[in-house]
Amino acid sequence: MDDEEARTRLLDAAEALFYAEGIQAVGMDRIRAESGVPLKRLYRVFPAKEALVAAYLERRDARWTASLREAVTAAAEPVPAVFDWLARWFSEPDFRGCAFLNAYGELGTGPAAVLDVVRRHKAELRSLLGTLTDSPALADQLLILAEGATVVAALNPGPEPALRAREAALGLLEASRDRGGRSALSR
Repeated sequence: MDDEEARTRLLDAAEALFYAEGIQAVGMDRIRAESGVPLKRLYRVFPAKEALVAAYLERRDARWTASLREAVTAAAEPVPAVFDWLARWFSEPDFRGCAFLNAYGELGTGPAAVLDVVRRHKAELRSLLGTLTDSPALADQLLILAEGATVVAALNPGPEPALRAREAALGLLEASRDRGGRSALSR
């Protein structure tokens, strides 16, 4: 096993365990056992748990953001598509909320590398929403709706929080249009 295969195995194990059980509940020995990577190689690839957590979140961010971006890009109405995508995600059997907010909730401002990934992920989501409207205020409101729906769905999994947030987003778009703003629906 080379370092690249070890890295992949470690990240696969970390993602499954950290997302399902929490970062602090899962030790490096459990990651080693689940991944089948020898301890010496584990610490060569990830010298500290903080590095593994940051890499897990970076990889999750890349996949999550790419999937959402693809759904929005392919949609005739991009803003509602955000919430339709969230509804599908919230309905997945292993949904446990936002991995980034979960990490922040567990670790707070502790590990700087982890906090940086969390902040970058949220900034990327805000940026994506900003591309759907010409109004920074509307993009911020859409972010709050998406984040709020995610938190509610973490407590009560299923599509309903996303569908309610979708309705609210459509109301915001309509209000923006009535004020003369250009909405994503008019693109």
